[in-house]
Amino acid sequence: MLPRLVDDSLPRPDVVMVRAGLPAGSEVLKASEALAVRWDLKAAQLWGMSPFGGDPLDALWDKIDPRLFIHAADAGLSPVQAAFRVSYWLPRVGRVAVGTDNTTHLRELVDALRYEADADSLHTYRRLLRQRVQRVGQ
Repeated sequence: MLPRLVDDSLPRPDVVMVRAGLPAGSEVLKASEALAVRWDLKAAQLWGMSPFGGDPLDALWDKIDPRLFIHAADAGLSPVQAAFRVSYWLPRVGRVAVGTDNTTHLRELVDALRYEADADSLHTYRRLLRQRVQRVGQ
């Protein structure tokens, strides 16, 4: 059971920013989705942030291959592009905010929007995250 995230007396916002992407833990995803349900927010009203856990150059991105979660990933998609695209689905958000002053990096991320995430792979990933949390909590 999640703790109560909001007071019913608070006004419902037009947009809510939430942590998104593969680095977001199961509890963060669960809380984001519970908040969206509580305030009846659609995906377009949820915006993701920090899809790389703060650093797209982190060694993590050399150790995992986020392209496993993308349809047609063999079409030249980079791991960073795949991680960005997947962040729209963990949790389901309408936009993802990133910060960069590198136009090449920004262009790479925009190009990633033409790819689609593999819902089955992401469902499996979410299930594994939940199971991990359950094992740790026992």
